[in-house]
Amino acid sequence: MAGSGKFFVGGNWKCNGTKDSISKLVTELNAATLEPDVDVVVAPPFIYIDQVKNSLTDRIEVSAQNVWIGKGGAYTGEISAEQLVDIGCQWVILGHSERRHIIGEDDQFIGKKAAYALSQNVKVIACIGELLEEREAGKTFDVCFKQMKAFADSITNWADVVIAYEPVWAIGTGKVATPEQAQEVHAAVRDWLKTNVSPEVASSIRIIYGGSVNAANCAELAKKEDIDGFLVGGASLKGPDFATIINSVTSKKVAA
Repeated sequence: MAGSGKFFVGGNWKCNGTKDSISKLVTELNAATLEPDVDVVVAPPFIYIDQVKNSLTDRIEVSAQNVWIGKGGAYTGEISAEQLVDIGCQWVILGHSERRHIIGEDDQFIGKKAAYALSQNVKVIACIGELLEEREAGKTFDVCFKQMKAFADSITNWADVVIAYEPVWAIGTGKVATPEQAQEVHAAVRDWLKTNVSPEVASSIRIIYGGSVNAANCAELAKKEDIDGFLVGGASLKGPDFATIINSVTSKKVAA
């Protein structure tokens, strides 16, 4: 049972870019020929969101890489969901492994962030995934389900949520989960949603894969039934490569 939503590809630019390099990337993206039936979102650093929003084709939506847990106020260094809405930013990435494991955000904190963002009509790319030692200890499902539970405890409406499964051992390492490994986790997460949220959410939600996705490996991954798209890191900084990944939706159609 695959997700029934449109194929979804997000580009997480992380802490990369300058006004000049982003201007060049936006020019490449504006010129790219993209398959129509794919939702495409890019996530620039906060300080460039306005530049991207004002120069990028409307075909591609804009996401933040993080957001504060509640309404704005005396929170030095934070950005609120209200501010994202104000500049026309429609999405936010939450629970990315770099926020969890480098910055130390915990499951509950991330879940509450997701609920608040959704309450302000900011859509959420909710990230989950296990560390290498967790995979080697056979705990992949336990970890992913625990992270999913924290989202499920806070989220009531899943219509504006995309789940990104990103095995931490595959992010930026060049190690990619095999299509079979990714499919196995995607199917298990969908099954978890069916049992713990609802069969409707399980069948409609998009579960995308992240972790060293590139122009060379995306087609094989896209063929898998429960892989509904990608969250792309490094390769999203290269316009032509990102376009190739977006257009891998054609492999999905062939497989279907």
